[in-house]
Amino acid sequence: MFVKNAGNDDLAQVLEIKELTDPHSATVRVRYQAGEEVGDPVAVEKSSLVFPSGEALPQCWLDPHYRVQF
Repeated sequence: MFVKNAGNDDLAQVLEIKELTDPHSATVRVRYQAGEEVGDPVAVEKSSLVFPSGEALPQCWLDPHYRVQF
């Protein structure tokens, strides 16, 4: 699955979908795409990622308490 860094619009391939969808994980390992070159795996904050369309990631992937009402 591909996501985009919201700060600089770089496209990145998520290595483990489970990390991306786990709300208890604040980071996810990705490989940035640079033309024909694929970068080394790096850990990035999920809060800095969006879908390639620019849409934000679902809140249930980012916050383990998204259903809690205070």
